[in-house]
Amino acid sequence: MSVVSIGESTRAPHEADAAVESKFQYPGIPTTCDGAEAVVHVETNISQAAGAYPITSSTTMGGGFNAAVMNGYRNLWGDPLMFFEPESEHSAATICEGFAVAGGRVTNFTSGQGLVLMKEVLYTIAGKRLPVVMNIGARALTSQALNVHAGHDDLMSVADCGWGMLFARNAQEAADLCLIARRAAEASYTPFFNVQDGFLTTHTVETVRLPEKEFMKEYVGDPKEKLMNLMDPANPIMSGVVQNQDSYMKGKIAQRWYYDRIEGILEECFREFYNKTGRRYDFLEPYRCDDADYILVGMGCYMETAKATVDYLREQKGIAAGCLNVCVFRPFPARQIVQALKHCKAFTVYERMDDPMSTTGNHLTREIKAAFCDAVTGQNGQERIERVPRIYSGAAGLGSRDVRPGHIIATFQNMIHDGQDFFCVGIDHPLALKMTEDPDLRPPGGFSMRGHSVGGFGSVTTNKVIATIAGDVFGKDVQAYPKYGSEKKGLPTTYYLTIADSHIMVHSELEHVNLLCINDPTALLHANTLNGLVDGGAIFMQSPYHDPKEVWRHIPPATREKIRAKKVRVYFCDMVKIAREVASVADLQMRMQGIVLLGAFLKLTPYAKESKMSDEQVYAGVEKALRKYFGKRGERVVQDNLTCVKRGYSELREIPQELIQQGD
Repeated sequence: MSVVSIGESTRAPHEADAAVESKFQYPGIPTTCDGAEAVVHVETNISQAAGAYPITSSTTMGGGFNAAVMNGYRNLWGDPLMFFEPESEHSAATICEGFAVAGGRVTNFTSGQGLVLMKEVLYTIAGKRLPVVMNIGARALTSQALNVHAGHDDLMSVADCGWGMLFARNAQEAADLCLIARRAAEASYTPFFNVQDGFLTTHTVETVRLPEKEFMKEYVGDPKEKLMNLMDPANPIMSGVVQNQDSYMKGKIAQRWYYDRIEGILEECFREFYNKTGRRYDFLEPYRCDDADYILVGMGCYMETAKATVDYLREQKGIAAGCLNVCVFRPFPARQIVQALKHCKAFTVYERMDDPMSTTGNHLTREIKAAFCDAVTGQNGQERIERVPRIYSGAAGLGSRDVRPGHIIATFQNMIHDGQDFFCVGIDHPLALKMTEDPDLRPPGGFSMRGHSVGGFGSVTTNKVIATIAGDVFGKDVQAYPKYGSEKKGLPTTYYLTIADSHIMVHSELEHVNLLCINDPTALLHANTLNGLVDGGAIFMQSPYHDPKEVWRHIPPATREKIRAKKVRVYFCDMVKIAREVASVADLQMRMQGIVLLGAFLKLTPYAKESKMSDEQVYAGVEKALRKYFGKRGERVVQDNLTCVKRGYSELREIPQELIQQGD
């Protein structure tokens, strides 16, 4: 699923990467991919089958696995992959149950209502001790409205089913935790969920080190040698029987023996993973918590944004801030959480959901409060403590609502000034904390691009292709993601890209950008489209006009004034005309408009020149990236897209600065 075949990466590793490679046996294969592709890379190599029913935002995981099946891909032990798509998610879970009962290694990909629909079967998979691993694109549940974007209420709805739960913050963790979940599940005879935020991680392209085939084979082992066939007639076992008053409770409580072992098994899995790869995981990741007075606690991608914000608060504001990422939600790490938080003055729990009928807080908050209650009384193996920090909680990022550094700063200010016990961020509401500042926390020297387009123009795919080239060809760290509604085609779409020399931690919409791409010229009707574009930045826009004066004349006066004030350089090209002339397949004319942007990117940014690669080498990398996304449409389509890129590079024009700066 990576842009390059295993062992063929052209990405130049950073110095830190080289240090990892020299110390650890399996440092990973550097490439770029989104969270869904990262999971598919793991599952197609270690599993034997998937039972899945497509549902947004996990569809691309199921689609990737099914594509491997259609292409005749075999796993690491030579088993041909199988994919079963029944009539519902409930039936998909039943397929997983049946395949695992027969001794097979099986996976699933689901989200939102799909996961909740499975709930009846989830209990039986756990009760039969079947080590199934399901990969979840966590999604908001339909309540007052339908939303297909990120939320954690689907996971919390099944937190009582007896499954382990690991939460990833980015594409790297999605791949690694998928592998760790499999080893832990099979060692403990307990099914596991491997969770990432829907769209915000499943569809965000990032720089990743994918686990090597040799390592995966060694780490999880051959399923034919490890797993038990409960349907073997030579070794009959009763499973799923009726148990009446005399037996059911005995069987249920006996299950605790399995769960009591999971903590030690996970510790071993984490330790072995680090020893082989150099990538360290644990139940929790405390960040600058040792001397912190105030700590933010949470799960999912905004906890990386929290790390960047903690650094800012300490270095610029002198606030002793910290953050605590919860990687393992089940089994719940109560003892470890108390140890990490007991010394601070106050902490806040962020949750991507809201359960207003619970007066003690949402799920994670309730669990943490219960852990501190046990610690105060010295129960359930907790070391007794004398005091409990002040506890606050907030709803953040529901339905992929943006969570910005400014929101996190407001959260710390709320603790410092003993503000609201419960609050929300990111919306206009009486419960919402107000942002007073929102700093730019991208890595130093980072380059960011924001695009305004229409669904169906191909711009989102182009953004992924650019990220792929920046990462795999030019050796940069990247983060690229789209923002669009469930309606998609024909409606406004925004896409974002950041390129840097170090890991990009901020997972929020870009307010500070160096390049603004206008695929949809109607976006210029709103002068606020230029908000966030840095002084001296650049605009690349679609225009049917060839005379710079005519292009400038068709930009609305208010927007022209902002361009002049910011000293912005304006470039243009007729992307529609190029796509119409090049596309050999009629239905691709609209989508190929977006790919012209890649040519403009190569010309307007310094990365190709800095790489010291020849034009032939650069275009070879471009072609490889195009083949990843368009290869299934045939060689002609790949070459058509490459032609669009080259024409975008050569036909790019600039509005002269003297024309921009002269009065209207």
